Formats: sequence, structure tokens, C-alpha cells
Amino acid sequence: MRRGHPYHSLTPPVVRSATYTFADTADLVQFMEERMFSEDLERQEYGRYGNPTVRAVERRLAALEGGDDAILLSSGMAAVTTALLIFLSAGDHLIVTADSYHKTRVFVKRFLRRFGIECTVVPPGDLQQLEAAIQPNTRLILSETPTNPFLRCVDLEAMASLARRHGLRTLIDATFATPLNLRPLEFGIDLVVHSVTKYLAGHNDLLAGAIIGRDGITTPLRESQSLLGAVVDAEVAYQIHRGLQTLGLRVERQNANGMAIARYLESHPRIRRVWYPGLPSHPDHDIARRQMQGFGGVVSFEIDGDGLAASRFIDALRLPHTAPSLGGVDSLVEQPALMSYYDTDPEIRLALGIRDELVRLALGIEDTADLIADLEQALTHV
Repeated sequence: MRRGHPYHSLTPPVVRSATYTFADTADLVQFMEERMFSEDLERQEYGRYGNPTVRAVERRLAALEGGDDAILLSSGMAAVTTALLIFLSAGDHLIVTADSYHKTRVFVKRFLRRFGIECTVVPPGDLQQLEAAIQPNTRLILSETPTNPFLRCVDLEAMASLARRHGLRTLIDATFATPLNLRPLEFGIDLVVHSVTKYLAGHNDLLAGAIIGRDGITTPLRESQSLLGAVVDAEVAYQIHRGLQTLGLRVERQNANGMAIARYLESHPRIRRVWYPGLPSHPDHDIARRQMQGFGGVVSFEIDGDGLAASRFIDALRLPHTAPSLGGVDSLVEQPALMSYYDTDPEIRLALGIRDELVRLALGIEDTADLIADLEQALTHV
């Protein structure tokens, strides 16, 4: 990653411009010639094609993930949908692991099907079913790790090896991990997606997404971004840069909170089950321990009761806010059955494991003892 910024500023300047001028025709022609051979020019032509502030953040994201290039987009969903639209064509087939983000599965099943792109959903971590699902027209494997909301972890090295044997691309949404806890490219994965809205920006005050890859695989994505228009404003990019400066401190605290809260909840008599990859009881604990540096700040658990008991518990909490999302400095809590899956058929919801008593707690950077004390008093209402 390059050191320093224009005008010798410590932070990247916020360039608020939709269009960029040229000194004369020779200057324009020189720019056009240089653009034919490089995507990483110091200057730009038009805001939809690039912005200096955005580019500075992209370089930092690529360095964090260990990639050659990063593309910043307007949301995490824009990152996922852009990748799928560019790398899949009519008649293609992709494989998605279950327990991936709800809206990603909705896009795959409803939207892509309109274009003749079919999908098979397989359990996360089951490489035999994954390989059995591969068809002659399969082009891509898409998974999250850890997944939402059960924090299932995929053996990335095994998945990448399987994909290479069959000539398939791999796309991993590593939002829950962050590059500090897991860098999928190091295990042979082709592309990594992040909802920058979450941990990377870290303050629940902006929307953005990113796609990171190696060896030119991101070139068609960058070329298509200006056509699809999912670009990021310079001011948003600056806020992301500011968030990245404290990422290490925040994630260290959220990892610690996650581990402490998971252990506390697992020992509590009013909690039926806890999902956290740092616990030996988690089905993918061995995989997580082998490939992750930390286990993140999201803990999912079932109240020993019904949905009403879970609602009473959530309403009694004083520190976490009832809200979607995760990864920010403030702790957030939700009942997935009433938040992400409210309009889903109850039978489908149960088939996915989303019970009414399931709670997802996304921990912030509050004091660990304060969080545990709050959970303790709230659990008296169950």
C-alpha cells in the first residue's frame, strides 16, 4: 500500500467532484492512453469511474485482505449482486451454502432465476454434498464464513481445493470475520466480499460494500461498476477510512466480548443453546480454531422458553439496542424470527433453524462486565 496522500495530508483528502478537467487535448489523450494499460491511475475522468478518496480506501482494504485489488461499492448487497451478475450468465449454475445471509439467498433464488441461472443450496461444511451438487454448468461456489446467524465456519482450504479441481470460482462473504480474524485469499479463495457497513466502518452510520481479489480477477468487476452505477461517495469513503484506523482496537474488544459473553451464556440455566465458533460445543470449532485469529463479536443463542420469553429478555436489556446489523461500537440485539424472517413462511423458517426463541447478539465495545451484568438482570425476566 502506498504511503502518504496528496498535498502531504495525513488523511486522504475528500475530493468532492463528479467531473475532472484536463489542461488540453494532449493531457486528455495521455490520460486515455495510460488508462488502457492501468486501472490504478492517480487522476480520474468522471466520478462514476473513480474518485481519489475512494481509491485510497480501496488500496487499504486490499492490503488488509492480502489482495491485489479492492472495489468499494454502495452496499454489501451491491458487492454480492455485482459479483454474481458479472461472473454468471444465462444457463449457468451456482452453489450456495445454507445459513448464508437471507437476502443473498433471496436474490439467488428469485432474481437470478429470472435470467435462467439455477442454484443448489448445500449444508455449510459438508464437502461431500458440495461436490455432489456440482453440475457441468456450475461456475461458482458462494458461502459465508462465519455464517449468519449460526456462525457456521467453512473449511476454506478444502473448498478452494475442490473448486480448483472442477474449474470453479469461489466467493466468500467474510463480513462476520473481518480481515483481522480471517483472510480467505490466503486459503486459496478467489474473491472475498465484505459488508463494509459492519465491522470495517464500525459506527453504524454508513452503507458500503467491498470485493477483494488477486491476479486481475477483479478487472471485470471494476469495468462493470461504472455501468451498474453502485459507486461510493467521497465523504462515505473518508468515513470508512476513519473507521479502518480503529479497526484493530475495536475487533480486539469485540472478540473479547464475544468469547466472554458466549461462555457466560452457555453456563446460564435459562439458555438452551449457544452458537459461537470459539466454544468447543460449536460444530465447527476445530475449523474456526485452525483458520481464524479471533472469533468475532456475534453470539447467537436460544432462550429456554418460547418466543415471548425471548421478547421479554430483549425488552429488558438496557445496553444493547434492538436493531438489525452488527459490527459497530454499540451492541445490537434482535430476534431473527421477528426481524430478518418476519415475512417468511413459518415452516420454511423452522426448516432453516430460525426458532422464535432464537436471539442474535452483536456485541460492541462496551465494558464486558457491564454487558454481563445487563444480561444477568434481563434473564430474570425469562
